[in-house]
Amino acid sequence: MNQIEIDENKGTELFINRLVNLNEGDLAILRSHSGLELDKSLQGFDLFTGIWWPIREKGWAPKRRVSWLITKLFARFPFKQYSKYSKYTLAKQLGYYMLQNSDLKHRIQTRFDQILLAPFDQLEPNLNWALDLIRKNSKGVIKFDWVSLTNDLMYWERESTKIKWVNEFLNK
Repeated sequence: MNQIEIDENKGTELFINRLVNLNEGDLAILRSHSGLELDKSLQGFDLFTGIWWPIREKGWAPKRRVSWLITKLFARFPFKQYSKYSKYTLAKQLGYYMLQNSDLKHRIQTRFDQILLAPFDQLEPNLNWALDLIRKNSKGVIKFDWVSLTNDLMYWERESTKIKWVNEFLNK
């Protein structure tokens, strides 16, 4: 076979790049699928498959369920990708906003705990809340590490992933 093998990080970067290059019409279609499973709409399935499958064919792509979740989140929150700057992870940004806003401190801590305790199939509403908080509290261009979020969600059930998030949240 003449396929080019790609590793996990490269596969995730390729996937995120495909999302970043979607047009507004495709993003609008994907936004309408928020909260839905992949098999609930032929239009959503076809659009997602066109994004994900070419990477999967090359040998590695993020898990389909993770990719579908990230696709829906990105459609709602098309933040610019900044993977080379680890300070733009979701957990670090939530920790930063908690420190900056004493009025929201308890609420952010509580919701962050809910994210950590949620099984994968219940993450979408919590992640939507977190990304919306980042959008509402940003000043100017929103910088976000989609690659890191995607890779973390690949291993969401691992304790080490959640420990990493706690450390980032606490700015350790």
